[in-house]
This record gives sequence, structure tokens and C-alpha cells, in this order.
Amino acid sequence: MSEKTVCARNEIDEKYKWAINDIYATDELWSEDLGRLKGYIQKLKDYQGRLCESADVLYDYMLMCDEITVLCDSLINYAQRKSDEDTTVSKYQNMIGQAMNVFMQIDSAGSFETPEIISIEQDKLDKMFAQKPELELYRRKIELMRYKKDHVLSQAEENLIALTSEMGESPENIFSMFSDADLKFPDAADESGKLHQVTHSTYIPLVQSSDRTLRKNAFESMYSTYDSFKNTCAATLSAQIKSVNFYSKARKYSSSLERSLSENEIPVEVYHNLIKAVHENLHYMYDYVALRKKLLGVEQLHFYDLYTPLVGDLDMKITFDQAKQTVLKALAPMGEDYLAIIKKGFENRWIDVFENKGKTSGAYSAGARVHPYVLLNHKDTLNCMFTLIHEMGHAVHSYLSNKNQPICYSDYSIFVAEVASTCNESLLIRYLLKNAKDKKEKAYLINYFLEMIRTTLYRQTMFAEFELKINELVADGNSLTADMLNSIYRDLNKLYFGDGIVLDEQISLEWARIPHFYYDYYVYQYATGIAAAIALSTRILKDGESAVKDYISFLSGGSSKDPISLLRGAGVDMATAKPINDALAEFGKMIKEMDSLF
Repeated sequence: MSEKTVCARNEIDEKYKWAINDIYATDELWSEDLGRLKGYIQKLKDYQGRLCESADVLYDYMLMCDEITVLCDSLINYAQRKSDEDTTVSKYQNMIGQAMNVFMQIDSAGSFETPEIISIEQDKLDKMFAQKPELELYRRKIELMRYKKDHVLSQAEENLIALTSEMGESPENIFSMFSDADLKFPDAADESGKLHQVTHSTYIPLVQSSDRTLRKNAFESMYSTYDSFKNTCAATLSAQIKSVNFYSKARKYSSSLERSLSENEIPVEVYHNLIKAVHENLHYMYDYVALRKKLLGVEQLHFYDLYTPLVGDLDMKITFDQAKQTVLKALAPMGEDYLAIIKKGFENRWIDVFENKGKTSGAYSAGARVHPYVLLNHKDTLNCMFTLIHEMGHAVHSYLSNKNQPICYSDYSIFVAEVASTCNESLLIRYLLKNAKDKKEKAYLINYFLEMIRTTLYRQTMFAEFELKINELVADGNSLTADMLNSIYRDLNKLYFGDGIVLDEQISLEWARIPHFYYDYYVYQYATGIAAAIALSTRILKDGESAVKDYISFLSGGSSKDPISLLRGAGVDMATAKPINDALAEFGKMIKEMDSLF
């Protein structure tokens, strides 16, 4: 298939489309199941006030919740996947809306669950477990609800909190509409005077250009625009952080950080350890900045020089079939059982491969219970091969969790979600480096690895530190102004990149365009995820079968344990700084290797 041709969906060979009919053979069967789900609304209400009645009642309720989970999984996966195949088909958007409406009614009907389970006296609960051994399956689920007992409010207070939920989402919605829909950026001229449109989607390709004039003009276009609206951006972000802190105080947490991390059972020390460890390894970043300045051959390095490749374009045309074969070779150290799952996905149409008119952009893996579904928009590039192995990492994680865990523990925490995918990427880059044909290809691949570490571990940690600082300021009663935000962000860039780069004034405005600051302490997980993944891939290559066995056990764990314990079982302790130190030491090693090639 030509990369330049975007076909209608019916023009694409079936073997390159995912097997969506494995969930429902027809839309009518989907509608029947939606009707079945509606029937659970009254069934849930019938249990209200009864969960402490007996062990049998509590067990039957938990079983019913599992049934609801399975139904919801099938309904939303079918409707969402069908919609993503062609977003111009309104039928499936309507089906998503129908499903979400019923989900909201289900949530509302079951809102009594946590307060009632929390209210059961411990002695009585112990007797219920003794009377009904089958109830043991749900002990961890029940204990997690009770763990939050100190943060659950009275029914009247909970109702008030629920009424504020739409207001709490307003800052993010306002930012999205302002930044994505309303903002327009001036065109950027290249060195020949040709104008290029600057948008959120074109910005990174523009600053990756080998044309330095274009990079500079795109950079200035982006940030001069945000500078014109810096007070609006500051007020919006301030409202978001105030909202986060309000809910933290309302639920009696010591900080917004504690509240956010407790949702995934992550100790706050993990967040602080990450920042501390990165600070202690900033000398590697300074070495990287010096190397980038040297290889680009510039007298002064600017922030608009950070994304352009250090190595010229390499003609690596990789078809989808070739990418699949390389993925299997790169993952060979994972053993035959792991490879068998990858092959199963390849051979049984888990993947929707090529772009078609109306298809949603990007890539993802959705862990449906029937089997995972992977969406790609494959082009014959190195990046797309990395995307394939990344998303198949997610897919295997979901497959093993669903296969090995009961319904109530089959989902896994967002904290570990990126580990499986990035571990696959790490194995691929090591395989490609080992088999590089020449110096240029090796340099190109090292550049890829260096950028992965710079943008994921260093950059996301800097974001995490910025988010922590502004939350602490608001918690202490300060209002966030544009000048204050600019100052904090400027100082962080100076700290993280050092004196080897010009501290362009425009970079102080970068905070204004980052949507992740509206996600409530989300970004640190990118950094911890890549550190854990590099540590795991290193152990797999070094220790072989024993490490693979531990890793497969981790992938099979779902949420049966807290994320830190699951990772410890795989041989990585994210409660310490060691994985971060080791990953950044690898970064330093690769910098030296890159330098030696020139």
C-alpha cells in the first residue's frame, strides 16, 4: 500500500483490520447487551442498605459487580473501536453516548457501595469472611475501599462534592477549548522565505527540521502567541491547581500529592525520590547539551535546537510485515510463551494497521476481555516499528492480566501501564544497535535512544517538579500569576539544562501549552515507567529465563497487589532511586558512545 494513499475503509484488506466481530457479531447483539446492562440498575438499588446483612449478600453483590464489569467492557470496547474505525459515522458516536449514559446510571445506583462497606465493623467483617470462604476473593477489593475510610465524607458532604464535579473539570475544559480550538499561530518562514503553518500538530515536526531559521521562527510563533495570553493561561492553570487542592483538603489529605498518588497506592516518597535522583544525575544532561552543540556545529545552542536530529535522515523503509519480523527477533529474549502471544495477535487480527479516511489518529492498545485491540496508522518508518512493539507490549500486559486474574483484579494501575510497552521498546533499540549495519545507522539509533531518555525521563521529571512547586504554592495560600509561573519555569529549565544552552526568554512560557498540568500529578509516571522498563530489559538480557519468569508474573498480576510490590516481584524496586540512577547512567554511557562515533 502506498504511504501517500489514504483509502476508504472498505478498500483495505480485511487482514489489516482488527476482528471487532469477536466482541459482537452485529450491532443488534450490542443493543441487546445494553438492554441487559440497564436491568442491573434496579438490581443494584435492591442491594442498597443490605451489604452488611450477611456474607452471602455481600458475596452475591460482588459477583454481580463482576458481571456488570464484563458487560461494560464489551459494550464500550465495541462502540469505541467501531467509532475509531471511521469517526465520520455518527451511529457509533451515538452508541458511545448511549453506553456512557447507562454507565452513569449504574454508578449512581451503586454509589452506596463504599459507604456501606466502610461502615461494617471489623469484627463483623472478619466473621463474614470466615462464614463465606468464597468471599476471600474480594478481600483486597474490600480492604482498598476501607483503606480510604478516613477520606470518605458524610452522605450529605459526598453529595455536595458530587455536585461540584462538573465545576472541577472546568479549568481543563477551558484550557482545551482555548488552546486547541481558539488559538491561532502566525506562519513560520524557512530560510528561503517559504511560509509553514504552525499548529499544535505541526510544531514538533517544524522544530525537528534541519532548517534552523524555520525552527527558530516556529518556536517564536508558538511562544509569542502564548505570551499574548499569558494572564489568561495563568488564571486557568491557577483555577485547576486550586480545584485539586480543594478536593484534597475536603477529603482530609495532607497534600494534593498524597491524594493523587493514593489512588494508585503509590507512596509520596516515590515522587520525591524521582526528582532527587534526577537532580543528582543532571551532569549527564549537561554532557548531552554539550554533545548536541558540538554535533550541530553551532556557536550557541538554543531551545529550538533541542529536537532536530543529531544525525541526518536515514532511509530506513520498514514495511509492516518487516516490522513484525523484527519485533519477533527483538523480543526473542522474552521466551517462546511471550512470543506466542505476540504471534497470536499478529495472526488473529488484534491490530488495525493502516490509516483510512475518517480513522482516528495516533495509536493505542485497548485491553478488551475477549482479546486486546491495537490501533495503528502504520507508515513504513522506524518510528512506526517502535509504535508497533510499544502497543504490543500493552496488549500482552492486558492479555496476561485478563487471563490470569479474576475480573475484580484484571485491570492494572496506570503507574505500571507504560512499563510493559517501554520494556519492549528498550529491547528493540538494543537489538537494533547490536545489529546496526554501519556507523551512521548506529548513530541514528543512539540518537533515538538519547531523545527517548531526554524527553521522557528528564523532561517529564521537570514537569513533575513544576507541578509540585505550584501545588505547594497554592496550598500555602498563594495565587499563581503569569510572572510567578514564568519565573519558576525559567529557573527549572536553567537547572535541568545547565549553562550550555541559551536560556531563551520564550521557554519561560512553555508551561502555558502543556495539557498534562491539568491531569493531576500524571506525568511523573512516564519517568518512573521508563526507568523501570530499562531496568527490566537489562535484567532480562542479563539473567535470561529467571528474569523472564519474574517479568511474566508481573505482567500477569493485574491489580492483585499494589504497583510497587508487583514491580519488586519482577526485580525492580521503584521505592528506591536505583532504577532511575541506572537508567541515567545508561544515558551517560550512550552519550559517550555517540561522541566516539564522530
